[in-house]
Amino acid sequence: MLELLHIENIAVIEQADIQFRPGFNALTGETGAGKSIVIDAMGAVLGGRTSRDLIRTGSKKAVVSAEFSGVSSDLPGLAECGAEPDEDGLLMIQREIDGDGKNFCRINGRPVTVSQLRALGANLLNIHGQHDGQQLLDEEQHGAYLDRFGRLESALNEYRGVYDAMAELRRSMDALRMDEAEKARKVDSLHFQIDELERAELRSGEDEELQERRDLLRNGEKYLSAVSGADHCLNGDDETGGAVALLQEAENALTHVKGHNGRLEEIWNRLEQLRCEAYDLAETVRDLVGEFDFSPEELDQVESRSDQLYRLKKKYGATIEEMLEYLDRSRRELDEIETADDTLVRLEGQLVKAQKAVSAAGAALTKARKAAASELEQRILKELKDLDMNRVRFSIEFMPKEPGPDGCDAIRFLMSANAGEDLKPIARIASGGELARIMLALKNVLAEQERVGTLVFDEVDTGVSGRAAQKVAEKLAQVSRHKQVLCVTHLPQLAAMADSHFSVEKGEREGRTFTEVVQLDRQRRMAELARLTGGSKVTDALLQSAGELLDEAEAYRKKL
Repeated sequence: MLELLHIENIAVIEQADIQFRPGFNALTGETGAGKSIVIDAMGAVLGGRTSRDLIRTGSKKAVVSAEFSGVSSDLPGLAECGAEPDEDGLLMIQREIDGDGKNFCRINGRPVTVSQLRALGANLLNIHGQHDGQQLLDEEQHGAYLDRFGRLESALNEYRGVYDAMAELRRSMDALRMDEAEKARKVDSLHFQIDELERAELRSGEDEELQERRDLLRNGEKYLSAVSGADHCLNGDDETGGAVALLQEAENALTHVKGHNGRLEEIWNRLEQLRCEAYDLAETVRDLVGEFDFSPEELDQVESRSDQLYRLKKKYGATIEEMLEYLDRSRRELDEIETADDTLVRLEGQLVKAQKAVSAAGAALTKARKAAASELEQRILKELKDLDMNRVRFSIEFMPKEPGPDGCDAIRFLMSANAGEDLKPIARIASGGELARIMLALKNVLAEQERVGTLVFDEVDTGVSGRAAQKVAEKLAQVSRHKQVLCVTHLPQLAAMADSHFSVEKGEREGRTFTEVVQLDRQRRMAELARLTGGSKVTDALLQSAGELLDEAEAYRKKL
């Protein structure tokens, strides 16, 4: 459960530490005091989307920290973050939001990404916002609700596997289907491209070799002059000896005396090594002189070939390797087109099998969904009765549809709010208060299927009043016996039912607006409940009524 929420520089909240308690926690306050900012801070610390506008004016960054207790080391998402709770099951999450838009997230001091934080946060805390009830009006979401309740991920994944295979076959067949004129144009184009590339006789690495040879040919005279000069110095000519001959003479001069002196023998040995190395080098340079056979015709040929490759590269790829790959692809595409009729016949046979597999997997998914729907209907009806909607009928309708990624069923929730009325789509008949209670019932049922320990309701009482408000309060109290509940509310019935009551209060200090969150004792709770009931004018009668409301709520909680 959420033990502590620390907020710094979030909107009008300069700094706040909220120590939540087990059970039912209520947050109340004047409109605009900052109650929803507390919910936004919870969403932010758990990886929700944020904006730089969330940072308090004049501050460079905002910080939100949350401490959760009773966290198991096998909680989904923890392993992916490389984090784990301490030995007492405590998990500390922190997120810093800088003014430049950067985010710094940590779990027990370990840096993590926002996406990792979001994946983990979904298993720690579930936030029901003010507008979540509108999701019930979107019938495309109804199937997702049912699959989530029935835990049908395995059946859905199995279905999607065969459906994706069928969809891929259809895409392949569509790619092979073309009219004869288009087919003829494509074949002519491929033949031309293949012929052009084949005539070029491309060879991997040829462009680098051509570049090297062209540079050599363009500077041929300079290279030949330099190498010839080196050859003359090493080998000499008919009139003068080169370095090799001089080293030979020096070696011969010491040959007769090397045995009489150790230093002379060392010098003679070094001369011998130098002469051998110089001889090998002189032969290499002489061979190189012979290799420099330059001709204008060869340079023209190299330039022409380089120009041909340049033009081909502009059409088929930046390198010869890419052009060869293009040639292979073109050959395969031509072969596919020329054998398209045979391939289509083969794929049509595979498609028939794939459609049967999709039909079978879809039927299995539908069967599982209908079983889950029957149970969900009963669970929702029970919840709605607890919420003073005794005459409401709720049903889940299945209609067949063309197979899609989500199955072969069009699923929608139907209800009848009054006796004698036909079942109709929720969007057509549900009032705001009814929608809020249906969404609360659905959230409660789904929460039982999950490991989330904390449920957050941001003004779940919208459109609810009187007897219905009391029923909503009692339902939240029931839920809070096995899940921690945090609820932002404007209704005294809900606030009175809470085990812990926090007031969000806005004030002004040194010309700046600030908000603080304080936990109320019984006397201040009575004053706050009286304000919620009667507005700014709090009378003794309202205070007495608030006290009675607290006593009744306490008596109800003791029965749970």
